[in-house]
Amino acid sequence: MALSRIVLRLARNPGTEFADGDDHRGYSLVAPLTPDGKLDEVAFKAARGSSVVRRFAPDEDPQEGKLVHRNGRWFFDYGDQGDAEEPLYRIGEHSFAVGEYVSITDEDGRLLTYKVTEVQRA
Repeated sequence: MALSRIVLRLARNPGTEFADGDDHRGYSLVAPLTPDGKLDEVAFKAARGSSVVRRFAPDEDPQEGKLVHRNGRWFFDYGDQGDAEEPLYRIGEHSFAVGEYVSITDEDGRLLTYKVTEVQRA
């Protein structure tokens, strides 16, 4: 099973303090992808422990967690490191290709848009 390292950076989010986006705020995710760039659910089940996430922002300590798939939905789970879960909006339908956008509900419950800025073999 091949894993990919995916970097997501905060995109423009009009109506928030991130109206112009923020390249220094986002996520680094290691996960298996299908040939068309979508999350590979079968490969994920075979190697759950390998799918990890790191949330980064200039004004907070990085949060380390894992990718979780439960009841047909995907989450970033930080366990006992503070914020328990961040739901990923329809993430199973999105292609992780440079330039694509995904939405993540942040620790404050806001749905924010992120741009895929990097995808490479892990």
